[in-house]
Amino acid sequence: MSDPRQADGHLEGLAELDLGRAARRGAPEAVLCDAKTPAQVGAIAAEFARLAAEGRDDLGPVLFTRADAARADAVLIALPEAAHHEDARLLAWPAEPPEPSGGLIIVACAGTSDLPVAREAELTARYLGRETRLIPDIGIAGLHRLLARLPELREAACVVVAAGMDGALPTVVAGQIAAPVVALPASVGYGVAEGGTTALMTMLSACAPGIGVVNIDNGYGAGHLAAQIARWAPGAA
Repeated sequence: MSDPRQADGHLEGLAELDLGRAARRGAPEAVLCDAKTPAQVGAIAAEFARLAAEGRDDLGPVLFTRADAARADAVLIALPEAAHHEDARLLAWPAEPPEPSGGLIIVACAGTSDLPVAREAELTARYLGRETRLIPDIGIAGLHRLLARLPELREAACVVVAAGMDGALPTVVAGQIAAPVVALPASVGYGVAEGGTTALMTMLSACAPGIGVVNIDNGYGAGHLAAQIARWAPGAA
């Protein structure tokens, strides 16, 4: 039987991997797993493994996002050396992030419930080559916690702020620091806050300037945007 691949990254009837994205955009293509079957995710991971075995050294880091247990297992069968960050539902291959360059990215979140998307953002930025730091549980219901971390937040070239419920934390942070803020609404809450729509609308309506807003639970998008911003930080290597 003939091989259905006509070129590197071409999987007939399944995917056309964008192997040139790193050269064009500065970061490789990520693989969104939750809309794919485990078999599809496994086939994509196997193609990366094949290309690496044939000597391609320009493929990573490849991030597999929104991976539940079944999809993570499919990745690890093909790429057993990949790092599996279960708390963020993210796998990274190769496992070790590159040496950091650019400016520091701090990822802060309002509460412990926001940690999964905050960790996805932090790991994305780290594997895209930035130094990262996580500051959890500084929501505005206990404003003293945020005030105590302001000196640290002011060290960052970019700050990602994840919050559910009323979603007000990015506005407060952006009013106190000079760096750009990437607002990440989380689907945490109940009643009218359920699903993250209230947090999203609050962030889009923020009165503090210098805020960019990504979609609900889009930790990958937040981390990617922050990595691009911090890449060009003044004085960065």
